[in-house]
Amino acid sequence: MAEQGEFADHQWVDDHAGPVVRPYAVTGGRARPVTGTFDLISLVTATRTDVSPEIGLGPEHLAIVGLCQRIQSVAEIAAHLDLPVGTVRVLLGDLVARSLVRIREPHTTVGLPDHSIFEAVINGLRAL
Repeated sequence: MAEQGEFADHQWVDDHAGPVVRPYAVTGGRARPVTGTFDLISLVTATRTDVSPEIGLGPEHLAIVGLCQRIQSVAEIAAHLDLPVGTVRVLLGDLVARSLVRIREPHTTVGLPDHSIFEAVINGLRAL
């Protein structure tokens, strides 16, 4: 029979994924950002090059600021940090509220794209 400490360590490790921390632990149980709504293709840029750990900022916040020294999309940030997009959106809301990152939302088009774009997409999918 496993000791209690040994079992406790085992429940935080997945054999295939490694250490596991649930997304709600990263966001402090929050499911929505304190400010903003972020599209997957919204572009994020850090406003400062150095950020010292502050109250309320975790290692994931600091990692986002580090990544965003170069422009990154929300989807890219989630992929680099291996976090769900919803979790990244909550963290971005924290950073926007502290003016540590700037978000550039995608432009919306007034009309529908040309039919040639749809044809090219369909042909590309068929080629797969």
